[in-house]
Formats: sequence, structure tokens, C-alpha cells
Amino acid sequence: MSTLTIQLPDGIAEGLRQCAAKEGVTVDQLLSAAAAEKLSAMMTIEHLRERARLAKREDFIAFLNGAPDAPPMPGDEL
Repeated sequence: MSTLTIQLPDGIAEGLRQCAAKEGVTVDQLLSAAAAEKLSAMMTIEHLRERARLAKREDFIAFLNGAPDAPPMPGDEL
């Protein structure tokens, strides 16, 4: 585990305390979960950008051409 010291505006700190109390967790737990969620989202975006960069249009067209010619399932219509 690592310890970080951060400075927050008073209003945000108070909001964190209230939210943590409401959720029944510590502020540390709340911030750790929030940071992990944000980091995961940022890493996912970077991963998808890298996948897109490596993608080949002809592979995508071949994939689409392999799809069956069938009507959309109920609820998927345009």
C-alpha cells in the first residue's frame, strides 16, 4: 500500500466525508474505489485507441461479410 497526501477544496472534502458515511465506508476506501474506477476507464480508452490504431479496414469488411443475411432480432430494428 502507498500513502498519498492530497489537498482538496473544503467543499469537496466535506462532500467526500458525507458520501463515505452514507455508503458506510471510509473516505480512504471511497477515494481508492473512485481512483481505481477512473484509472480503469482511462486505461480502457487507451487500450481501445491502440486496438483501433492496429485495425485494418479489410479485416473489418471481411468480418462484416461473414455475418449472415438475416433480419434483425425483435427490438433491434432501426
